[in-house]
Amino acid sequence: MLPADWLYLERIVRFGETDSAGVIHFYQLLRWCHESWEESLERYGLKAADVFPNILNKEKQPLVALPIIHCEADFWKPLQTGDHISIELLPKKISAGSFQVTFKFKRGDNYVAQALIQHQAINSQTRSCCELSTKINSWLAESLCID
Repeated sequence: MLPADWLYLERIVRFGETDSAGVIHFYQLLRWCHESWEESLERYGLKAADVFPNILNKEKQPLVALPIIHCEADFWKPLQTGDHISIELLPKKISAGSFQVTFKFKRGDNYVAQALIQHQAINSQTRSCCELSTKINSWLAESLCID
């Protein structure tokens, strides 16, 4: 599988994602980022249960959770109902326990927005910082091999 299979996604702006003028609500962009990341992980071969642990897991063992610790977005051109957009994910490992993903949104040949989301690995029981899981490290390592 090529990284393009899980790092380049597409979507259409839906009517329910826009205001009465047909322009997206600003918070939709961050929701699209998270959905794109989830889809990327799925396409890569990771199940949601492998990445988003249920705190009340049956084994009662600590798992790695990945809360968002920082996010930001820049909007350059409005997106409207019916627009076809492509989303490029650019993951970057920051430390043994954290990473970020930059999301570049394009309509046709034009960049229309960019966002960044940072995650910190924590132990699901103690809530203290820990190292990233092996599965997320694999996704990061293989995603970085596209340069």
